[in-house]
Amino acid sequence: QVQLVESGGGYAQPGESLKLYCAASGSIGSDADMGWYRQAPGKERELVATVTSNGFLHESDFAGDRFLIARNMVKNTVDLEIRNLEPEDTAVYYCRLYISRTRDYWGQGIQVTVSS
Repeated sequence: QVQLVESGGGYAQPGESLKLYCAASGSIGSDADMGWYRQAPGKERELVATVTSNGFLHESDFAGDRFLIARNMVKNTVDLEIRNLEPEDTAVYYCRLYISRTRDYWGQGIQVTVSS
C-alpha cells in the first residue's frame, strides 16, 4: 500500500508564489511516476506536471516557467512551486503516484486560493 501526504498551499495574492509538497511512503519500488494535477471549480481534473521514473518531465501547456516541479527519487517526494500566481490558478491540487492501472494513488488534495 502507498500513502501520499500533501502539505503547503493555502491563500495567496496575485503575483505571489506558493509551494506544495508531497511525500510518498509504502511499497513504491522504482517504477513510479509522481506529479501534480489540479481541479478548478466546475472543471475537470487536469495535469500540471509529472516526472516519470526515468526522470522525464511531462507538463501541461499552461505550465510554462510558472510551475516548477522537483522530484526526489530517493526520498519519494515531489514538490511544486507556483510562481507569479494568477486567480485562474485557484484549484484543489492533487499529488499522484502512478505505477500501473491497478496501482494508481492520489493524495487527498490541497486547496490553493489566489485572490486579492
